[in-house]
Amino acid sequence: MNNAAMGAPAIVPRTFGWVVLSATAAFLLNAILRFWFGLPGAGAILSGGGALAALQIGIYALFAVVAIYGVMRSRDISLRTDAARVSAINTFLVRAAFWVVLLVGLGDAIVSFLRVNGQLEAVVGSDLAGSLGRAEYRGLYFHTPLVILGILIAAVTRSLGFIWLALLVVVAELLIVFSRFVFSYEQAFMADLVRFWYGALFLFASAYTLYEEGHVRVDLFYASMRREAKGRVNAWGSVLLGLSLCWTILIVGFGSSSSIIVGPILVFEVTQSGFGMYVKYFMAGFLGVFAVTMMLQFVAQFFEAIADKRGESGARETHADMM
Repeated sequence: MNNAAMGAPAIVPRTFGWVVLSATAAFLLNAILRFWFGLPGAGAILSGGGALAALQIGIYALFAVVAIYGVMRSRDISLRTDAARVSAINTFLVRAAFWVVLLVGLGDAIVSFLRVNGQLEAVVGSDLAGSLGRAEYRGLYFHTPLVILGILIAAVTRSLGFIWLALLVVVAELLIVFSRFVFSYEQAFMADLVRFWYGALFLFASAYTLYEEGHVRVDLFYASMRREAKGRVNAWGSVLLGLSLCWTILIVGFGSSSSIIVGPILVFEVTQSGFGMYVKYFMAGFLGVFAVTMMLQFVAQFFEAIADKRGESGARETHADMM
C-alpha cells in the first residue's frame, strides 16, 4: 500500500531515516579511507586537511543527496515498505556476519588445533606453518578469504542464520566438557571458540530481537497505550535513545587508530593465551557490526512508529504482539 492511499506522503520522516542511513554508510567508508588507506579524515578539514579532507566531507554530501533524491523520486512509497526494505538489508548483513563467524571460527580452530598438537607443519609445510603463526598473515591470507566466502554464501542462500549460533555454542561447550573429563584434553583455542561464537550470538541477535520487539520493557503506561500513542513513543525512543547510542559507539569506536574498534583490527590483536585462536580483533569488530545493524533496525522501527502514529494500516505482527 502506498502513502497516497493514506493521505499526504511521509516525505520528512522518510528523508530523515534514509539520510541517517546514508550518513552511516559515508561514515564507514570514510573510516576505511582514513585508517586503511591513509586519508586524513573529514575532521581534518578544521586543521588544514586540504583537498583530501574536503573530498571526504563531499562523500557525506553526495550520499545525503542520493538519499534525498531517492525519497523524492518515490514519494508514494509507504513508510512500512521502507521499513521492510531496511529490515531486509539488515537481515542480509546479519546472515553474512553469521556465515563469516562460522567459517572463521571453524577454520581458525582447526589451524589452532593442528598447531598446538605439532601437526600443522606436516599438513601445510614448515614455511606456511610458520606464517600461520603470525597474526597479520593469518588475518590477511586465511581469515580474509573466509570472510569473502561467508558474504558470498549469505548472498545466495537463506537456509541458515545467526540463531544457529546458539546450537554451535552449546556444541562447542559440550566438546570442552567431553574432552576435559573423558580424555583429559583441553586447549586455549577451545574456550576461545566458545567466546567467539557467544559474543557473535549476543551482538548479532540484538537487531533481530528489536525487529520482533522482544527486548524486555519496564514500563507502567506503554502496554495500555493505543497504537498511535505507542508509535509516538517508539519514534522518539528510536531517535533519542537508539540512534544516539549507535552513533556514540561508532564515533568512539572509530575515533582514532587506537580506539576500541579500530585499534585491535589494525594490529590483528590476539589473546595472550599461547596457542589460542587469532580472532580477538574480530570480536572488536563485532561491536561495530552491532552498532550498524542496530542503526538499521532503529531506522526501520522509526518508519514503523511514524506509520503507527499516522494510523496507517498494514502493521506487521511481531512476536511481542502475538504474545
